[in-house]
Amino acid sequence: MTDTGTETSPQRLHIPIHLRWGDLDAFNHVNNTSMLKLLEEARVRAFWVPEPGEVAPPTAVLSSSLDAGILTLIARQEIEYLAPVPYQRHPLDVQLWFGRLGGSSIEVCYEVRSPVETAGENGQVVYARAQSTVVKVDAASGRPMRLSAEERTAWTPYLGPVVTFTHRG
Repeated sequence: MTDTGTETSPQRLHIPIHLRWGDLDAFNHVNNTSMLKLLEEARVRAFWVPEPGEVAPPTAVLSSSLDAGILTLIARQEIEYLAPVPYQRHPLDVQLWFGRLGGSSIEVCYEVRSPVETAGENGQVVYARAQSTVVKVDAASGRPMRLSAEERTAWTPYLGPVVTFTHRG
């Protein structure tokens, strides 16, 4: 599946994620379990406050410090694989946006696309679509925590429709 880049979707984050040789399976494409790790890496880069000298998107407002007392836990995750992901040197273009901001949860939506550098006249290949429900939790009590005003302000510009999965039975 290719995309011409004329989507009418919300503003998206573009998180470049490099593949590692170990992400491939015996069929020479990215293993389904490795896709979960690629999505995790995109989430970390999108959410966590950068260290000094690092660059991060404006959505990176969560502290990754153990002292912060905040956990982000995956409550649900769904992936639809649309095309095999071959090994390549250019980073994948993981596009990320938010389908819903709840009281303590966030619907994180993704499209994993071929590298921008290799897009031809037909646009990028869409390898996978995914959606994760992330819950913000107090590390000490294990109870859900409300999203802060700062988080809502940072994430609202990237709010859009949830992923539409095409191969539902």
